[in-house]
Order: sequence, then C-alpha cells, then structure tokens
Amino acid sequence: MNYAKTMALRVCRQSYALRNVAKSLLSSPAARCQSTLSAPDLSLPVTHLNEEESMMKEAAAKFAKERIAPYVQEMDAKGETHPDVLQGMFENGFMGIEVEPEYGGPGSSFAVANMVIEELSKVDPAISVCCDIHNTLIITALRNYGTKAQKDKYLPMAVTDSVGSFCLSEPSSGSDAFAMKTKATRDGDDYVISGQKCWISSATFAKIFLVFANADFTKGYRGITAFLVDRDTKGLVIGKPENKLGIRASPTCPVYFEDVRVPASNVLGEVGKGYKISMELLNEGRIGIGAQMIGLAQGCMDATVPYIMEREQFGQKLWDFQSMQHQVAHVATQIEAARTMVYNAIRLREAGQPFIKEAAMCKLLSAEVASLTTSKCLEWMGGVGFTKDYPVEKFYRDCKIGAIYEGTNNIQLNTIAKLIKEEYLRQ
Repeated sequence: MNYAKTMALRVCRQSYALRNVAKSLLSSPAARCQSTLSAPDLSLPVTHLNEEESMMKEAAAKFAKERIAPYVQEMDAKGETHPDVLQGMFENGFMGIEVEPEYGGPGSSFAVANMVIEELSKVDPAISVCCDIHNTLIITALRNYGTKAQKDKYLPMAVTDSVGSFCLSEPSSGSDAFAMKTKATRDGDDYVISGQKCWISSATFAKIFLVFANADFTKGYRGITAFLVDRDTKGLVIGKPENKLGIRASPTCPVYFEDVRVPASNVLGEVGKGYKISMELLNEGRIGIGAQMIGLAQGCMDATVPYIMEREQFGQKLWDFQSMQHQVAHVATQIEAARTMVYNAIRLREAGQPFIKEAAMCKLLSAEVASLTTSKCLEWMGGVGFTKDYPVEKFYRDCKIGAIYEGTNNIQLNTIAKLIKEEYLRQ
C-alpha cells in the first residue's frame, strides 16, 4: 500500500470529535462577546492564540482532514468543488465567520477567518480560495458598505448556502484594474450593466456577484461603482471554466453581463466609490492570501518530512544527512517568518492600526516562501514527489497563483515602495 493510500485510511479512521464545533462554539454568548468586544492584546506575541482561535483552528484542521482530504484528488482531476465540501463549510460556520448573530452568523473575528483559511490550505489550497474570497472580500464588503436592506437580504444568504464572487478583473484590465470597460448605464430606477469579467473564482456555483462597472466614463476611475447582482438575474452568463495549472478545485470562469438590469438600490456604497471599495477590500484580502500560502507551505512540509525521515539511501535515513537537515531547517525558518508576518498584519488590522504595507509584505513573502517550500519538498521526495500518488506535486502547482492574484508580486513591491517613501518624507 502506498503512502498516499495509507494516509487516506488514517484520515478516514479518525473520529470526527469536533463535528460542528465551529458553529456551536462561535454561536455561544461568550464567543460572541469575546469576538465583538475585545481587541487583540498587542502585548502578547502575534502568533499567540486565544481560546476561540485555538478551537477554531483545531476544528478547521479536523474538517480539512476528514471532509476535504478524501476528495482532493478527485476535485483536482475534475476541476470542480465537491458539493459535500461546500455544504460542510457552511454547516461548520466557515462561511461568513464575521457575520453578526442578528443575521444568523457566528460574529467571530478577522483573525479566526484567516486561521480557518490557513488550516484548509494545509490540505487543499483550492478549497480555501472560496472560503477566503467569501469571508475577506464579499462578507467584508456587505458589512462595511451595505445598506440595512442589503444586509438584511444578503448576509443571511451568505451564512446559509450562498457563495459570493468578486468580479473586478477584465480581459484588458488585470493589474490595471481601473482600466475596466464594463459599463453601468442609468435607466430610470435601474442600472443596466454590460461587459465581461474574467478570472472569476467560484463562478460556477456562486449566488451573489459583487460587480464593478463604470457608471460615468467621463470621470475616469471615479465613475467606477460596485453593484450586487443575483445569480438568476437575466443576462448574467457564466462562461466555460478555465483549464488551470493549479487550485483546480476552485472553478475560475469568465462572466458575461448582457444588459443585466439591476435596481439602483443594489449599488453597494455610493455611486463612483467602487474604486475605493475595491482597493480597501483587496488591502485586507491580501492578508487572506498570505494565510493561504503559509498554510500551503506548511501542508507541503507536513506531507514531506515524514517521508524523508523513513526513506533510506546509502545505508541511512535521508533525514540523517546533515545537508538534508540544514535544508529543512532553512525552509522551516522561512515558513515561520512568513507566518509571523501574516499574523502581525492580522493583529494590526484588528487593532485598527495601519496595515496596508504589512499586508502587502506578508502576501509577497508568503507567496515566495510557498514557492521555495514546494520546490524543495519535491526535490527531497525524489521521483515519487513527481507523481500524483503524493500531494507534493499538487502543492507545487497550487502555490504559483499566490504570486499572481489579488495583486501580483510586482504590484505588492510597488505598494511597499510607495509607503516606504511616504514614511521617509514624513520624517
């Protein structure tokens, strides 16, 4: 029996002792009070976890091993998310983590949302994509900018069964997001949206689309406006999923808006403020990508180190070669450094402190560390690491997206440099 099958059997034999613990824990009055009333204690190490955070990390880890792991290879091969996995994330309270109890949510924290993303990524980074976008972009947008009517309608949906998709990129506007051509034309009490979006995650099963379109091209990017669009709206068409290198279980599709009519009441925030909303959301969302990448890196290490501690060559374990120990130690140090940066950005954001530079830094470093880790792990595994019998080759494919989406590495460097310049000019 190969290593992959042995590990699968171990996972299946484990008891699901923490089934639904996330939902029950976060629904308790004590948890809600702690999440909504207390700020993080910055006198503690940034990686220190309170009781709620520890419990949620453990719950997410159990869920990933027992509900996601059995489907990883199938989902990767088919390029789709298994319905049982999606349903399980809603059942366990992983979708809409920060949503207030009055809307049916657990009322937990930004930190917990990112820790769940990290744990899911240790087993399948593709599944964490849906969780990340839903929590850090869609839910945050509704909570921060939604009207009471919008919150009353969409937040209960978002914690029950409705996944959100973030529609910003277009064929001609990637990193230059504000060069978008999708337009929104006012027509009485409605807006009519026309255009095309691309690289839209979760589009095949999403029910809520946050769409950015320009309502007044004469104002340039100041005409960009955010709209909430329901999946069943006439004229909204989902294109064929992309055949991607990695994170294949996260379906990515073009989305077409063929004279999609939405009421003016579906404008999120103010008309012309879409550019500001998108940037503020992405600044926070980059921390989620950092969490995804450190989870991916750690998951890859966890799948590799036990192998090299057992595999023998030249009469001794691979681990017993000092050169191997040094390589593992170096990579482990890089992962820990990236994790510390991610958690620091999380704590800054929760404390209401400036975090944009730190968010860009943690995303940049985490993506680089994930790339280093997966490459080294594949080399350490040798020939078997190059096969699909082990998860390492999938981590290797999945990691590359970290340097691309929600701002490429070069965009992060631009942001960091700009903020460094501003810091020195203020001195």
